[in-house]
Amino acid sequence: MSEPAQTAQTARSSWTPMIGLFLAQVLMSFNVAALPISLGGMVEDFSVPPTVASSTIVVYGLAVAALVMTGAKLGQRIGWALIFRAVLVVFAASSLAMILSPTVAWVIVGQLLAGAAAAIIVPSLVALIAENYRGAQQATAVGSLGSARAFSGMSAFLIGGTLGTFVGWRPIFLITLALAIAVFVLSFSLRSDKGDSSVRIDLVASVLIGAAVVCLTLGFNNLNGWGPLRAQDGAPFSVLGLSPAPVLVVLGLVLGQLFFVWTRRRMRLGKVPLVDLSVLGSGRERSAVYAMFIIVSMEAAVNFTVPIYIQVVQGRTPLDTSLAMLPFNLTVFVTATLIIRFYPRFAPRTIALFSFALTTVALVWLSAVVTNNWETLPTILGLIVFGIGQGSLVTLVFNVLVTAAPKHLAGDVGSIRGTTQNLASAVGTAVMGAVLVMVLGAGVGRAVVEHPELPDELVAQVDLDQVNFVSNDELDEVLSATTATEEQVEAAVALNEEQRLRTLKTGFLILAGISAVAALPASRLPKYVPGEIPDPEDS
Repeated sequence: MSEPAQTAQTARSSWTPMIGLFLAQVLMSFNVAALPISLGGMVEDFSVPPTVASSTIVVYGLAVAALVMTGAKLGQRIGWALIFRAVLVVFAASSLAMILSPTVAWVIVGQLLAGAAAAIIVPSLVALIAENYRGAQQATAVGSLGSARAFSGMSAFLIGGTLGTFVGWRPIFLITLALAIAVFVLSFSLRSDKGDSSVRIDLVASVLIGAAVVCLTLGFNNLNGWGPLRAQDGAPFSVLGLSPAPVLVVLGLVLGQLFFVWTRRRMRLGKVPLVDLSVLGSGRERSAVYAMFIIVSMEAAVNFTVPIYIQVVQGRTPLDTSLAMLPFNLTVFVTATLIIRFYPRFAPRTIALFSFALTTVALVWLSAVVTNNWETLPTILGLIVFGIGQGSLVTLVFNVLVTAAPKHLAGDVGSIRGTTQNLASAVGTAVMGAVLVMVLGAGVGRAVVEHPELPDELVAQVDLDQVNFVSNDELDEVLSATTATEEQVEAAVALNEEQRLRTLKTGFLILAGISAVAALPASRLPKYVPGEIPDPEDS
């Protein structure tokens, strides 16, 4: 290697820029991981149901997924480093909205701002890595994003759980504010190409994909409240008697297909698309996207179910939630960091199939052993095994996508990653919540019939059409307003405990089935070892 080449390589080898990018991923992931921990505090502060508080998670994911492809094009037009700094200011403003929020509406707006900012940060990370690193450093940098995501989940549950228990949920977002400021300062060490003012944003495609994501997210998120098929009383309107939820889901799928049709047409005509679909040109890359969607959906479902169950149902503290989730989050972090070491020896397909087998076995195991006490050894073991599979998969499929694309399409890969992950997170949270409530409602309705100690005249005084996860104390309070005797209250509480636990086990079994199905896309992942993001001239 010539001396000038060595000098250039040395200039590129500084890890200072990567520290900022690592912390940017930590910022987004910490924010997402902190939301489930904060649900209990939001429910108490704002006197809203858990499903309303959880809409903050959905809104964030919706904003990122709807805007990330447009954000990628904005980055190409304005310049990645410049727009990266601008949206960090927006993220800091969202943290302030969370800290100062007087109502749940402020919290939702805060997460909407955070999601809009993340829609540009997500593709920026991939593009800036491609512009700042080469060779083995680049592979390490890409892998570190998965580690950062896992590290954030672990630290958010530990720090957030402690703050949420002893101080309150609001100070958790002082950390995201501090992170946003730190990343903003470090961003000045990044090298980035100047923006290309000739880049045009395809507004038609932007509207199509944004509307598709909004329809899909709203549809899935309201399956329970509006009705999975027929419109319920809570539905804002009906379509020939049908609930608007499934109608929105179908509409979202149609709009998504129109987006692909429109984008392919523009590419055939030689026009610049909103996202270059050549990054999904082979079955391997498409399989990686499908696998990523399933992985993130499962993770979101678990991160929603466990905190809701521990804090809302069992009435325990955020710190208890943190300790219960620590084995899972710690394992995901360690595995996401170490899995890169196995790339030279095992193909992505092999790692993915093995990892999905682990997650499937772990979820079946959890459905069999989980009890109202999360600190049992069998439960901890199940969460650890699930975390090993989850941590391996998150890093692996992202690496497959990135290494398959030329450098000039790194932003497009980032936007597809962002759309997939955040739509999957929103859908996973929403669908799991709807499924659990529906299963619980069916179980409670059936159990009431089977318990003669709860007479029809007592059941008639309780609205079983609005069954939700409630603690024993809340149920006791509701029944105190009825004619229930002390024995009947005890029977109702016992029934509630039994059905909640049965519902939780059913939820884990459903996730195990989804994990098993994921073997299909995983079997089509490539056999090559992930390497560097190719340069355009090599593509």
